[in-house]
Formats: sequence, C-alpha cells, structure tokens
Amino acid sequence: MLPMQDSPLPWRPVPGWNVRPGGPVALHIQDDPQRLRYEFDIAKSADPPFVAVDLAFRDRKGKPVQVDLSRYSALSLRVKCAPANTLSFSVFTFQRVVKGREYLNDRPSSAYFSCNKSESRVEIDLTRLETPHWWFLMVNLDLSRQAYKLDKVSKIAIGSTFQSPLGTPSAVEVSELELEGRDYRYLTALAVMLCLAWGGFGLWFFLRHTRVLTEDVRGRLQKDLPFVAYQQLSLEPHRDREKTAILQFIGSKYADPGLELDTVVEQTGVNRTKVGELLKAELGYTFSGYVNKLRLTEAARLLAEKESAAVAEIAYSVGYGNVSYFNKLFKEEYGCTPKAFRDACKRGGATVEEGMEQG
Repeated sequence: MLPMQDSPLPWRPVPGWNVRPGGPVALHIQDDPQRLRYEFDIAKSADPPFVAVDLAFRDRKGKPVQVDLSRYSALSLRVKCAPANTLSFSVFTFQRVVKGREYLNDRPSSAYFSCNKSESRVEIDLTRLETPHWWFLMVNLDLSRQAYKLDKVSKIAIGSTFQSPLGTPSAVEVSELELEGRDYRYLTALAVMLCLAWGGFGLWFFLRHTRVLTEDVRGRLQKDLPFVAYQQLSLEPHRDREKTAILQFIGSKYADPGLELDTVVEQTGVNRTKVGELLKAELGYTFSGYVNKLRLTEAARLLAEKESAAVAEIAYSVGYGNVSYFNKLFKEEYGCTPKAFRDACKRGGATVEEGMEQG
C-alpha cells in the first residue's frame, strides 16, 4: 500500500472523526506519497483523548468504497515515533447492525503495537483482531459474536491509545505498508508435483479399485442389515413404551420427505429432549442421523436388488426430494456414488438377501 502510487488498492489518508480546526486534538498529515507521515498533539482536556489517521479506500472519482481483504492474512509495516508511543491499528468492516446511526455499521477490529525513534517492523495478524467492548454496547450486540469478515473493508486506521502522550507534540512515520496473503505460486508447484505422483499411483489404484470396492460394499451391506426394511428391526429389546412408539413411528414414516422431529413429538407424545436422548442411547444416532441411516440403507438395498430402477426414483422412494443431496449423503456413507455402488453389487453378486442368509 506504500508507496501510494503503487498500491493496487486506491486509498488516501484523512483525519479521524474527532479532529476539528482549533479543537483540543490537532493533526497534520504531510503530503508524502512514499510514506505516511503525520504530527499530532492531544490536549489534556480532550474528551476523548484520541486521534487517528484513516487510510480510507476511494474509487477513481474519490468516492468511498469497500474493498475485499479476505485473501490477506496479515499486514506488515515499518514505523517510528517521536516520542515513544503505543498506537492502535484498526480495520473497519461493514456489518449492518443498526439503523439511524450508520457510522456504527463500520465495525472496528483492532490490534496494538509500540514504537520509538528507531524504525522497527511490525506484523499484524488480520485474523486475530479484537473488537472493543464499547462497540458491542453501542449496537446492542451479544459480546460473544466476535467473528468478523474482511470482505467489506471501508478503511484502515492508525491511532493513539490511552497510553499515548498528552499535551506533547508527537510524530509518526510509517513506511513499507504491505498486505500479506498466500503465495499461490508454491501451491501451484506443489499441485503439479502431486499430479505427477498421483498419475502413477492412479493406474495401480484403478486396477485394484473394483475388487476393493466390491468387498467394501459387501461389508457395508452386512453391517447395515439391522437397518434394512425397518419392519425387520427387533423390538424385543425396546420394551419401554416410549422407545417402542418412537422407533415404530420413525420406522414407518422415514420415507416421508416431510418427516421432522416435531412430527415425531406430536405423534408419540414424547418431548423433543427425550426423543433425542432415547435415539442416542438406543442406537447412537441423532434424529436426523438415524433417519438418514434408515433412508440410505434402504436405498442401498434397492440399488442392489432393483437394477431397472433409476437412481432418482430410488432417492425419491426413500424420502429425498433432491437427488444431488441424496448422492452427496450416499457417497459420504458408502464411499462411492449410487451408480458405482450398484455396479459393484453386480460384479460381486452382493445382495441384501444373500447377506441376511450369511448372517
């Protein structure tokens, strides 16, 4: 960002909000495109005793703009101060939280550094800035909401702190102001090397993949037999009336795309907390996890046994209205797409009935 004429992000230094001619806070910014130089004097009577220089982002016509700094992880600068000082560094990110006081929608996130007459290098982690408590109080926002984004930055500010000298003329000089991000050249070189390495491995893997996938499909079908066609689930271990009611209802309705936890609560008369506790204790699943397990296992059975049925048809029949979402969940569960699963079943002759006979 310095020198200014070489900056890919157009900006200009402007006085902070509380600088007024003849006021208790005096600020003079020198016209130097190579460095950011400014002098300030904060009177002891100033309230608040604060001064800042804003590095405000502007378009070619000089109008305020918001820039995306999300690709940067750090900022470095070389700085010296006379006398010694402790300064603040702030990034103002747009976050619409209030109406009527638009200036509060620019959320300040800050870090602090010290400087003296000897020039020193400062590096600031842009991912670990802190938002002051007063901002949360002013916008009536929960203090726990500390996360911020750098995709809409209106300005960067370098300002004083409560440890800055009062009633004393002070000077600050900043040079080599640089935003730092990931160097994708190294990532590209690494990607090329990985591609070459994986090319040789890919041939070997392809030759073994069919056999390994077929064995894996058989293993998964055998493991999932207790979930196939819910009617086959034994209710003998679930003598408790509420457990039985919950499992029977889910087992008979899991193929309904509109099945929700509230429906189970309404139909069984068991409250939400207990439904979740019973499913977790009895089967080790959350409500959504258990429903997905039933649906995916039934889908696997249908894929293995109904060769003429389309994947979309099977997805709809087990309760998924979105085929892409079904494909995603199925791959996470079985490690392959529904089509690859069906092909592996054909090659290996794996069916649910065979698995049950073997079990």
